[in-house]
Amino acid sequence: MTSMPHWLSKQSFLQPERHAVEFMDGSFLTFRDLETRSKRMAGALAHEGIKEKDHVAVLSVNHPSFIEVVFGLSYLGARAVLLNIRLTPEELSYQVKDAEVETFIYGPEQAEKVAGLGNENLTFLSFRDLEGEYQTPELKETIELDEVFTLMYTSGTTGNPKAVLHTYGNHWFSAVSSALNLGFDREDKWLLNLPLFHVSGFSTLMKSVVYGMTIEFHDHFDAKAVVESIRQRGITMVSGVSVMLGKLVKALEGKELPSSFRCFLLGGGPATETLLKQANEAGIPVFQTYGMTETTSQIVTLSPQDAVRKLGSAGKALATASVHIDADEGETGEIMVEGPMVSEGYYNRERPTTRFFATGDMGRFDEEGFLYVVGRKKEMIISGGENVYPAEIENVLVQVDGVQEAAVVGVDDEKWGEVPAAFVTGEGIDRQHVKNACLRLLARFKHPAYIYHITELPRNASNKVMKHLLIERMKEGKYDEIE
Repeated sequence: MTSMPHWLSKQSFLQPERHAVEFMDGSFLTFRDLETRSKRMAGALAHEGIKEKDHVAVLSVNHPSFIEVVFGLSYLGARAVLLNIRLTPEELSYQVKDAEVETFIYGPEQAEKVAGLGNENLTFLSFRDLEGEYQTPELKETIELDEVFTLMYTSGTTGNPKAVLHTYGNHWFSAVSSALNLGFDREDKWLLNLPLFHVSGFSTLMKSVVYGMTIEFHDHFDAKAVVESIRQRGITMVSGVSVMLGKLVKALEGKELPSSFRCFLLGGGPATETLLKQANEAGIPVFQTYGMTETTSQIVTLSPQDAVRKLGSAGKALATASVHIDADEGETGEIMVEGPMVSEGYYNRERPTTRFFATGDMGRFDEEGFLYVVGRKKEMIISGGENVYPAEIENVLVQVDGVQEAAVVGVDDEKWGEVPAAFVTGEGIDRQHVKNACLRLLARFKHPAYIYHITELPRNASNKVMKHLLIERMKEGKYDEIE
């Protein structure tokens, strides 16, 4: 077991007056402030009976108290179970029970939802209940890298969600690997507007205390606010998904960003060539990534100079990680990953015994070793004996004029067994343009047999597309095909 000084305490000692967290209203917390407030929070949590290795649920939007609670728990050696605010009371109840939570901490905006949980075995505490001064207990001033720090639930698109165990070591090596890939500058400032309960948002918070880097704290994504932060307050790094990148490009209104802005870390799937070119013209360096909750955020990243040349690729594995394809060379197979940022497994589930973690995603390497993710293993379509991966078709569809988003599923077919059916959102979509793109970029057996235009894709609380609902609604005749 490897130990090191508590990250927040160390930054408070090394650079007490440096800004740890800045807010849009101009206020800020130094590393000394954040340490003091987090230790005071640890006293409040201990007063409520929370102790080492307890599982404590946290349900809140991005809020300063969220940060203090998380670090307060770390000073006690307790574990934070981070819950998605978009979940229903029934879904939350399942996760709270599954994670064996005893104390439930929530932001004031979640009071109505919390009232619907009705679990008499839980102690409920709002952020307001934790205000005031309390005696400071004995705190953990060292971090054991093998100890579990957080539990985050998977989206549950293929079954019940599972709690991913993240150790301090997972978070540490995720931050270090990111720095080795993206580089690090003492003047870097990362804008945090992704939810803290998601691994992408939480990993930014961890980077702050590992690097001693300032983060600017936003409670949600607003493209105009992001542009202002980059231009007026020196933001150099932003994380987001393609939809956010598109809104950021639009908000710039043809004007470039300053050269000090050096990274838009893009997750959630590849961007279109059109969007990447627009971002490049606007001075937005886009680093496309592949990662998941189980890999504590990114594990593969594509640099901006390769973004168009390797369109659709997630890039290459980070310095401390390895990626393997479970197939013959050049063939498509399941993506297997290894590295110190990869979770040891799930809470109350059997731990993996193999060297590599099986992601459930299918992918392939090109001749230069760049990874291409082609879809989920369980979503693979077998049409006339040929394997068809939905993501490969989706990546083509989103390049068609007018298409904003696309999802592809397999539907039963008497002749071929299964055929692809496509669902697209957007305006002014021409079926012939879709067919032309498929003819140019896809083998015939991959062409969608059906193309439906819908208002929006159905998503779950983790923003993942619920493809089974697309099939159900299609069968019920709720969608119209594009003529």
